[in-house]
Amino acid sequence: MAKQEVFHLHPFGWENDPEEERFKVSTLDYLSVCTYNNYALFFRLDDADKTKAVEVLKAGLERTLSQERHMCGTIEKDPEGGHSFVKKKNSTVRLFVQWLDSPDDNYPTFDDLEKTNFSAVTLGDLKLWSVDPMTYGEKPEAHPDSSPIVAAYKANFIRGGLVFNMHHLHYAQDVMGWTGLTHQLAENCNAIATGAEFPSWDPACLDVSRITKPEVPEENKIDGPPIPERHPDQKLGISLLFHLPKSKAAELKKLATPTDGSWISTYDAFSAFIWRTLTRVRVPVFKPEPSSNLFWCEALDMRRRLHSPKPPARIRGNVMSAAMTETSPFPQPTVADIVSEWSFSDLAAYIRKLTNNVNQENLDQMLNIVAAVRDKASLNIRIDSKPPMSLLQTDHRDADITSTDFGFAKPVTYRHILDCVTVGVIVIYPPRDPSPESDEGPEFAIFYERELAQTLISDPEWNKYFEYRGVDAEDADTPKLAN
Repeated sequence: MAKQEVFHLHPFGWENDPEEERFKVSTLDYLSVCTYNNYALFFRLDDADKTKAVEVLKAGLERTLSQERHMCGTIEKDPEGGHSFVKKKNSTVRLFVQWLDSPDDNYPTFDDLEKTNFSAVTLGDLKLWSVDPMTYGEKPEAHPDSSPIVAAYKANFIRGGLVFNMHHLHYAQDVMGWTGLTHQLAENCNAIATGAEFPSWDPACLDVSRITKPEVPEENKIDGPPIPERHPDQKLGISLLFHLPKSKAAELKKLATPTDGSWISTYDAFSAFIWRTLTRVRVPVFKPEPSSNLFWCEALDMRRRLHSPKPPARIRGNVMSAAMTETSPFPQPTVADIVSEWSFSDLAAYIRKLTNNVNQENLDQMLNIVAAVRDKASLNIRIDSKPPMSLLQTDHRDADITSTDFGFAKPVTYRHILDCVTVGVIVIYPPRDPSPESDEGPEFAIFYERELAQTLISDPEWNKYFEYRGVDAEDADTPKLAN
């Protein structure tokens, strides 16, 4: 039987805090999905270090919450319109500590998880490992009008290690916002564990005015599109995990490099290869018109692209934009172009053009449009509202989580653990071993049609470059829908 205790953590120094603090939801935050995200960090840990890890995490979270202040509380409507993250003086964040390491229990060990590449399937019922209802998936509890809780954490101690599940509302931060928080937390924990100096914190990280437009008077607002719903032709999903070794990525880049000397990145090369392969193997099933277009989208971190002024690296919130085929100024490739008509280098160069086209200026234009929409929460991109064969990539390679040192251990890796698989999403994880001498490259969680999984796993051309590492996650509804 699992043992669990709950700590209600106040931010460090809360006794001197104001009775209430409000941090405006930025205009850009509204474009994120109405969901919770939960990233699980996997630590190898001896039994003797587990009690210390609890105390370090408690104190580290208290210090981090005093800095990332919007994470402690709920989202509430503002009288003048819009929403704010609301932190009251007595607000707390819950840290659940669960012990699943008894020899008599049948919970997975760290070795079990490592053997299956930290698959959510090995974890089993994610309710055990998570804080309900703060798990991935479109749900009413995550809507800004529902006074959603912003964050919670759960430390699950298993035989041989720790699974630290970090939950947050997507409105609070994108993946690089979570990365900044996680690095700040690790540095705070390390200082507590070792007596080292605490890291600096720039209060400008809480200022999202750069991506916030003034509230438009109600009489001047317009109705936006209807809230996106799941496309009726979408099928039941499964998440498949693949690995692209550095040497194979270099081969793909060489194949994709244009002959005119123009530059493309490794990212462009593997993205083009994924798009081409996933289209080619599914055309016989979905039979799209060869002259039709497919939706392709990539999420882009804007922290490095903004200027006037440039934001701090660990700024909170969703500081991101997207490149999309359907809104780009460039002619879209047809299905025939994606599969074979365009050269591989042409397809990679097209992705580079899409990426380069996203800048501060067109983001500002988009935010001005968003500001005038009455129900901004309906504007997010929901990939499963698009027809089958649509793709949305999110690149996590800069997260660099394995380099963080919490003072009691370093994470071996992390996963966005989930049991709600949205077909069409591709999560690009950073290499577990980033050392120069290693051939370990990025990992790819590809959210794919369950019934078609073998077509990708067994494809000879795909297997020249990508190594299959098993099932990353299954939809919780699979048994119910299969009967």
